[in-house]
Amino acid sequence: MKVSHLILAILFWGLATPAFASEAGLDLTQSGVGYAALIIFFLAYCLVMGEEYLQLRKSKPVLLAAGIIWLMIGFAYQQQGQIEVAKQALEHNLLEYSELLLFLLVAMTYISAMEERRLFDSLQAWMVSKGFNFRTLFWLTGFLSFVISPIADNLTTALLMCAVVMKVGGDNLKFINIACINIVVAANAGGAFSPFGDITTLMVWQAGLVSFIEFSDLLIPSLVNYIIPAVIMSFFVPKTKPNCANEKVELKRGAKRIVALFIFTIATAVSFHALVHFPPVIGMMMGLGYLQFFGFYLRKTLPRSLEKKKAVAMANKDEAALKRLGSVVPFDVFKRVSHAEWDTLLFFYGVVMCVGGLSLLGYLGMVSDVMYNQWDPIWANVMVGILSAIVDNIPVMFAVLTMQPELSLGNWLLVTLTAGVGGSMLSIGSAAGVALMGAAHGKYTFFGHLKWMPVIALGYAASIACHLWLNGHLF
Repeated sequence: MKVSHLILAILFWGLATPAFASEAGLDLTQSGVGYAALIIFFLAYCLVMGEEYLQLRKSKPVLLAAGIIWLMIGFAYQQQGQIEVAKQALEHNLLEYSELLLFLLVAMTYISAMEERRLFDSLQAWMVSKGFNFRTLFWLTGFLSFVISPIADNLTTALLMCAVVMKVGGDNLKFINIACINIVVAANAGGAFSPFGDITTLMVWQAGLVSFIEFSDLLIPSLVNYIIPAVIMSFFVPKTKPNCANEKVELKRGAKRIVALFIFTIATAVSFHALVHFPPVIGMMMGLGYLQFFGFYLRKTLPRSLEKKKAVAMANKDEAALKRLGSVVPFDVFKRVSHAEWDTLLFFYGVVMCVGGLSLLGYLGMVSDVMYNQWDPIWANVMVGILSAIVDNIPVMFAVLTMQPELSLGNWLLVTLTAGVGGSMLSIGSAAGVALMGAAHGKYTFFGHLKWMPVIALGYAASIACHLWLNGHLF
């Protein structure tokens, strides 16, 4: 039997299965459509988890799964005469995604612009040139990961610090593996107390469940999550110095001003949300306008800038500087947009639509009833973090937000914390871990990370205990 025939057979078997109405639409949890949707989502996510070995981009299976799931839902609702309910649910999920897409697109464009202006190369060269020993580099890369990720997001930060570790580590596989683990833990912990640090925190902020300032309540618990494993692992890092050559990196024109514009863009997004209660994405898109105008200014003033630098280089008889000036390319905002992580953005679309479809089928309501009505919400949120390590925090957090359980501010902060740092327990549990397995292929591995899972789990438990102690008044 052809695959297409098999899918159609499952579809029509599901349509023939009785369903009964509920407040949200049709309850299809006991139907063939429901079972088929679960199987399709499960198979798609198995392919996502095997991305490293299959060399199949993670967006492909979830895009296909989302289309099939919503096609089945459409037929089921059309047969029951409730197609408008399905259309409204579909449009709601598309709106949720479009807001996050545009927000992330602007943030990624700014990060790409900073990278093109060689800001990250400059930071990397500075660390290498200082002649730090392995243990100092272990702490420095971890600390910088924790500090930078709240602004630049955990994935970008982890890749930047991994490049430093790979450069100074050379053939020292033990150092590279343990330093990469430390970077993943630090980047995820740093991203947990900022709306800009991770997609999950951004989703919680955009949903209006936690304000921008209230995320700061997670700073100390996040720091505990990073420090405890780092202290234990540091005893296994040697104090010997690496052998590596110094490299001088010259920042391109406008690099520092782009950083200032990014900070101003973040302030604009926060202002839109705080002052007029508009979605932060409006402020972010306005911030993209700042970057476009600055790019226009850089292009228009480039000839005059090159003439000045050329005159200085000729006066100093600096042949290398003249050669660099000859290869200067004008700044192009739209080229920076094209360099965004489109695989991640499309993967996020697939996840949002798949989880939205499962919600309409009734599964998330069923899970929500068990976790948040029959369990203590604190234990439910702890389990969310454990699931994030196995599945990935994006679909888990989106599922929680779709359930919309009645939670106190303390519990919303707790689930934000656990979803953000829980993925650190396994290398496949976060975007940072998956990316580093590719960047340090064969040097940072799943099993190399797994060996340190008990230590990371200790930091996970300690961060939860710290949050319950410090922020108990919020529950």
